[in-house]
This record gives sequence, structure tokens and C-alpha cells, in this order.
Amino acid sequence: MDEDFLRLDNQICFSLHAAARAFNGVYRDALKELGLTYPQYLVMLVLWEHGELPVKGIGERLRLDSGTLSPLLKRLEAAGHVERRRSAEDERSVTVRVTAEGAALREKALGVPRRIAAASGLSVDEMRALRDRLDGLAARLDTADPGALDCR
Repeated sequence: MDEDFLRLDNQICFSLHAAARAFNGVYRDALKELGLTYPQYLVMLVLWEHGELPVKGIGERLRLDSGTLSPLLKRLEAAGHVERRRSAEDERSVTVRVTAEGAALREKALGVPRRIAAASGLSVDEMRALRDRLDGLAARLDTADPGALDCR
């Protein structure tokens, strides 16, 4: 029945939203001892993995615009975890790198994924499968034809 399509409990967007909020709560607790917020943790993950990057590159990897990213980077810099500097080649470009303190934080962060996995109740294989499905969903939604979304 078409009316069932409009029930909140039948909305995948709401299920994803609720799961994301629940994950954020678990991450908040897991990251408390590191002194990082979830968005700051994501920035640190990108930098630990890729090294020094332009702000634009961090934003692309995290799907964040510079207006959202700049305050995060300022707070991470104030905490001593990262250093920002203007590119010598292009004054408009700012690069970010992890400081020695930020690199030391990586060791403390190694337990975070295990804590998240334990809280989820999923096996490693189930977590990978779910991540792959969500990545595929995001890719399809990113390339969805807006014209195909006509509800008439």
C-alpha cells in the first residue's frame, strides 16, 4: 500500500540517520580520552594515512567544505595536533600536517576501531560487508540522475 511508504519506520534515510547518531554517541565516548571530537578524529585519520595534505584534499576525502573544515583545523592546531601553513607554490593553498604530538595521539587511537566494533556487535566480516554496501549506496546516490527522481 502506498501509504506505508510514508511511514517513518519504512524510511531508509531515517534508519541511516538513527544509526549515524548512535555511532556518533559511541565515538564520542571512545574519543573522550583522546580529547577529539568525531569530525576531528576523521581529519586525523586522513592525515595519519596520507601525511601532509592541502585543506582542499582533506575536504574532498571527508566530503566537507572549507567553511566546516577550517574551524576543525583551527581547533586541532590550537590543541597542538596539526600545523597549518601556506603553500610556497600557491599562497591561496594551505597545507596541513600532523605534529609530533598528533603522531603520538595515533598510538592512543589504535583501540578506537576495536571499541566501535565491539559496541556494534558485528563481526569484522559483517562490518566490512556493511561498509562496502554503504560505500556502494553513497556512490549510486552521488551519481543518481535528478530527473529520475520525479515522483509523479
